[in-house]
Amino acid sequence: MPVVTIRMAEGRTLEQKRILADEITAAITRTLGVDPEKVTLFFEEPRTENIARAGTLLSES
Repeated sequence: MPVVTIRMAEGRTLEQKRILADEITAAITRTLGVDPEKVTLFFEEPRTENIARAGTLLSES
């Protein structure tokens, strides 16, 4: 049972997440030969104020 966690800053639309979930599930199914029902995805979306890149909070860039 593949389990995938996707971490990305908040702000993606529900439709974008639906498409991403479908495409990742299809890739795993095709590559590993498992049933789509066995694939679980978790989306973790921290607020941009909780992520920094190059010393700057994403919420401030």
